[in-house]
Amino acid sequence: MATQEFYIRNEPETEALGPFSLEQLSSLLDSGQITTGTLYYEAATEQWATIESNAEMKAVVFPEKKRLKVKAKENLNTLNTSTDSRPPITVDEMLAAAEGHTDETKDRKNPAIAMARAAGIGMYGAMGMLLIAAAGELLPSVDFLMAFNLEQLPAHPLVLLGVLDLALGLLLGLGMVNIYPFVRFRAALGLGFLGFIFFTQGQGLPLAAVLAGSAGLYLSTVSGSLLPVVLAVGIGLLGMLGVTHAMLTR
Repeated sequence: MATQEFYIRNEPETEALGPFSLEQLSSLLDSGQITTGTLYYEAATEQWATIESNAEMKAVVFPEKKRLKVKAKENLNTLNTSTDSRPPITVDEMLAAAEGHTDETKDRKNPAIAMARAAGIGMYGAMGMLLIAAAGELLPSVDFLMAFNLEQLPAHPLVLLGVLDLALGLLLGLGMVNIYPFVRFRAALGLGFLGFIFFTQGQGLPLAAVLAGSAGLYLSTVSGSLLPVVLAVGIGLLGMLGVTHAMLTR
């Protein structure tokens, strides 16, 4: 479990954040962004469950603190007395400091916020790539789709891939990041299927576009850092646009 990565979300939310390591979940706990009722995606059962429902995970993320014995206060006669007249720190001030909103902490960025932003960019970027690819795969076969004659399906093999891309893109639009394994499989499938088509036809630029689009689609679902995700999404979108252009101008 130490090297496992987790996707999390709170009960009223539909958009998941991650992937996070156990160490990063501990950081989110320190900043008050997760509780024992926070949901995490259990890959083994492919279900969302609360952290408190998994005793092993709860013990790691929420370790029990040792009870401290308070020593009785001793009255000591000292020569130096405290002259600190500053008011006590409020809870709001502590939260503002944790989020980097005070003058002392404004230059310290919260890594959890950056990871959440990267996860969102990756999800919406992957959704855009899939919908662009679906347009290139389905639009050339509009007549077949309108007639819906299954006997002609072998003559339109890209329709199945287009339907898959459309479905995955719509699911990502609903915030269902638990389908990321299927998106990665789609990236490999598109590289092999479309790459083979363009390679046998001797089309170098569309082949390069397939490679860029598939790589961007895959990497946008695995990277948790902002810069790599932005680069992956940019390359992937350009690649998918190139593939779609090649499909529509064949």
